[in-house]
Amino acid sequence: MEPTRVPPVEDLRSAPKVLLHDHLDGGLRPATIVDLAAEAGHELPATDPQALGRWFAEAADSGSLVRYLETFEHTVGVMQTPAAITRVARECAEDLAADGVVYAEIRYAPELHVQQGLALDQVVAAVEEGFRQGVELSGGRIVVRQLLTAMRQAAPSLEIAELAIRYRDRGVAGFDIAGPEAGYPPTRFLDAFDYVRQENGHATCHAGEAFGLPSIWEAVQWCGADRLGHGVRIIDDIAVAEDGTSKLGLLASYVRDKRIPLEMCPSSNLQTGAATSIAEHPIGLLADLRFRVTVNTDNRLMSGTSMTNEFALLCEAFGWGLDKVEWLTVNAMKSAFLPYDERYRLIMDVIKPWYAERR
Repeated sequence: MEPTRVPPVEDLRSAPKVLLHDHLDGGLRPATIVDLAAEAGHELPATDPQALGRWFAEAADSGSLVRYLETFEHTVGVMQTPAAITRVARECAEDLAADGVVYAEIRYAPELHVQQGLALDQVVAAVEEGFRQGVELSGGRIVVRQLLTAMRQAAPSLEIAELAIRYRDRGVAGFDIAGPEAGYPPTRFLDAFDYVRQENGHATCHAGEAFGLPSIWEAVQWCGADRLGHGVRIIDDIAVAEDGTSKLGLLASYVRDKRIPLEMCPSSNLQTGAATSIAEHPIGLLADLRFRVTVNTDNRLMSGTSMTNEFALLCEAFGWGLDKVEWLTVNAMKSAFLPYDERYRLIMDVIKPWYAERR
């Protein structure tokens, strides 16, 4: 049998891709940050776009959580007016469309963008206007939806959940929680998750990234999360024998059997220490075991990455071909917080035909 051919980067870039885990405040263009900082009077570590881009990469790669979090002070700091937020959202949609992404759910915490007096509703409206403009400028080649994130260390999780439900017919696909896992377990936010579920809404949950199996168990069994943000520590419930066979624990079996999607972000996991290298990232084993694995970027600016880059790294590390890229992409589209008929249309009319032409 011939070995699988690793796809050229050009094919990966033109391939239709689906992105479920990407932070709006983690994907700004450096030049945009410079422009917006000048308008807002926000002091940056560098005012040349290329130098600023290098600073972000170095801070994110430093191994210091303090330095990593400092990067977000500068992106969030320049996203405090409707015009600035709309510009960032517009450019996000344009950049993703240029990278071949056909469907994206972009998350952000509205509560972080009210430092200059904006109401939460105004933040959501500004993002939606930006996405509308970006989709239009991209010729309608991408569908973009919002995920509203509540920060674990802050108070208004139920308020953000209510906001997500209020705007679900105006571009918001679902609810999320993010921030430090240790000390802030998902069960602290049960009222928010219960509200979303009772309103027939969708929720994902950052879990199993910095913290282990208890975080995943609570997100799934207590909060009823539809997807797991990262979920990389599910690997702790899988024992691999010397002969290569795997035995799944009860939680890992449940997650696989229920087809709970894992929003995996390989490059980001290297920066946060959740994995030591792409070749050793749990995504390889989890894909082999047929978990509902998806590939994502997390923070494109901080990780200096794109969906094309993530797939290129994975294909090189694991010897994957376009068939595996298609499987991962369909996994993601199946897992999107979008009505079934719209998911089905994108799979059958946009994703599968592209791959069929290349067989």
